Amino acid sequence: MQGKGVLCHLTSLPEVSLKGALRFLQWLEQRGYTAWQMLPLTPPDEHGSPYASPSAFAAWPKLMQSDEAQDMEENEAWLEDWALYAAIKEDHDHQPWFTWPLPLRNRHPEALETYREAAKPHQRQQQRFMAAWGQLASRAKEAGISLIGDIPIFIAHDSADVWAHRELFQLDENGCPRHVAGVPPDYFSEGGQKWGTVLYDWEAHRSENWSWWKQRMKRMFGLFDVVRIDHFRGLHSNWAVPVDDEDARRGFWQEGPGDELLEVLLPMAQGRGEILAEDLGIIPPEVIELRKRHQMCGMAVMHFGFHGEPEDNPHHPHSIQSDQVVYTGTHDNNTTLGWWNKLDDEAKARVQSLLKPDELPVKGMMRLAVESDAKLAIFPLQDLLNLDGSARMNTPGTSEDNWNWQCTWQDLDENKNAPP
Repeated sequence: MQGKGVLCHLTSLPEVSLKGALRFLQWLEQRGYTAWQMLPLTPPDEHGSPYASPSAFAAWPKLMQSDEAQDMEENEAWLEDWALYAAIKEDHDHQPWFTWPLPLRNRHPEALETYREAAKPHQRQQQRFMAAWGQLASRAKEAGISLIGDIPIFIAHDSADVWAHRELFQLDENGCPRHVAGVPPDYFSEGGQKWGTVLYDWEAHRSENWSWWKQRMKRMFGLFDVVRIDHFRGLHSNWAVPVDDEDARRGFWQEGPGDELLEVLLPMAQGRGEILAEDLGIIPPEVIELRKRHQMCGMAVMHFGFHGEPEDNPHHPHSIQSDQVVYTGTHDNNTTLGWWNKLDDEAKARVQSLLKPDELPVKGMMRLAVESDAKLAIFPLQDLLNLDGSARMNTPGTSEDNWNWQCTWQDLDENKNAPP
């Protein structure tokens, strides 16, 4: 995993299809990029976010489909659960599973049997997605481009996984959570972030020998060369927020499985790819030590690098290390031009001290990323196109006007620049 890559979700392409993805892959190849990072491929929630999906395994069929269907025997367990869940939701006006009639809510075999036929189209959708994805992955390998996937650490309460495996999550006797996942106040949000996704019962996962997690990671390495674990610190400890609270201020930390789970998951990457830890936010030293102990790459984000002294800031270009992947920004940041336009004068002066004469800030930030000691430099497509904050992908802590940015083929064709 070396070189320069681009962060662009499939929904940001002008044409959300296999044809569009193959055309973008050609664009990357022509400009010498060696990695393409995407957001989760799972179906989004009602706000368009793929980070609170109704499935930890299923792909969103709208992303791409093939006319052919690929055999998915290895995925039989989760595929059956997903197809039944999707079919039942369709038949119940897309209401969440915990409002369904009791026999369906509790998965009585006789009740599920009546939906076997209705579930088949949902199975075929997943098979056609995998057939299309196989073509994309094969072409990416020919082009020497690594595909980087994203695995949200938590999933939605209303999901096929929670419906099928209630015992693996922190739920009451009615299948409802008393606490949900989030993060405390930080530089993304003054009130913290209340995600609303359910929390794991780690002891239950331990007692089944981490079977669900093994299956999840196997699925990811069936799709990607590199897997990024979003909110890696949740494996060390997670912020539990009372379900009725408006924000995340009154949350508290719960201990995670840490080394024990990583010792199970990391061997699955050997011979297949690599696991990348998203270790952003207010991170205690113990989380960094956990990552380093398992020789995993972490992340640095250039937007965070120009406050405080460089030697104390792990995101400053001179502080970035070889066991990190550097980004100008992520899907949760403003675009670099949007960030620059709102940056305070002191931080701007720090950036300008590192720019070449007459070098534009966005171009300079990308150059600094490439010149750092990072193992890989990744740029959001918006930065390569020099777009302002109107092209931002997501603003954490908000639920409106996110996840909907798309480029045009003209945008891409007019961008003649090779990687910095």
